[in-house]
Amino acid sequence: MEFTAITSRQNATLKHLARLAREKKYRLKTGEMVCEGEKMLGEALDSDIRVGAVLVRAGTACDDALLTRAAAQGVSLLTAEKALFDLATDVETPQGVLFSCERPVRQTVDFSSVRRAVLLDGLQDPGNLGTILRTADAFALDLVILCEGCTDPTAPKVVRATMGAAFRQPVCQMPLAEAIDALQQHGVPVYAAALEPDSVPLPPEGLPERSAVIIGNEGNGVTQAALDLCDHKLIIPMAGRAESLNAGVAAAILIWEMTKKGG
Repeated sequence: MEFTAITSRQNATLKHLARLAREKKYRLKTGEMVCEGEKMLGEALDSDIRVGAVLVRAGTACDDALLTRAAAQGVSLLTAEKALFDLATDVETPQGVLFSCERPVRQTVDFSSVRRAVLLDGLQDPGNLGTILRTADAFALDLVILCEGCTDPTAPKVVRATMGAAFRQPVCQMPLAEAIDALQQHGVPVYAAALEPDSVPLPPEGLPERSAVIIGNEGNGVTQAALDLCDHKLIIPMAGRAESLNAGVAAAILIWEMTKKGG
């Protein structure tokens, strides 16, 4: 396998990877993100996402077949000693393989094909977002919509938490009011998970086969704007003494309730 060796910290690709790992504005400007590990590289190559460059830490044992696939797709293969490699990652103990690729976030959505969706209203925790994307992928959710105030879905911490779902789960970013209106216009009722006086318990039979649920900010919950626009407000019945659930856990329960009927 033929690699190009990076020998300077001023190398353009090295600096590019480092900025992708640390700067949201740079990811948005370039339309790319950075990922780590052979598993994620395999997921990216299996998708229709364009991979830019692969950087391997010197001495790291890699799957030759995987790198051959990457090279066959026109991907640049590079290597660097640990001191330089570490400049390109935000992880203290990286796996030894980094790569750049396109941001897998949709610019347009055909809402006529959306039956089940989750809207995220100001969700801030990268771990929660990664968990929600992974759960949505597991249950074949049609769409996850990131609305105002959400953390960047292409931040390295989010991407790692998805365990590859970042390349499979359809995601878009759009204003909350626009997203709710689009869903309602296509016959998809929108539910908000909120502890409001007029909230009703989640029905035992689950949610309709066509439905969307809003999950709010970890500390403040669903915004008033979302509550004003949604069709129904829900609470998840709990027998214990906890007042609320973690946003990722609540989303997982509601995704299951949307999909358990099948179809």
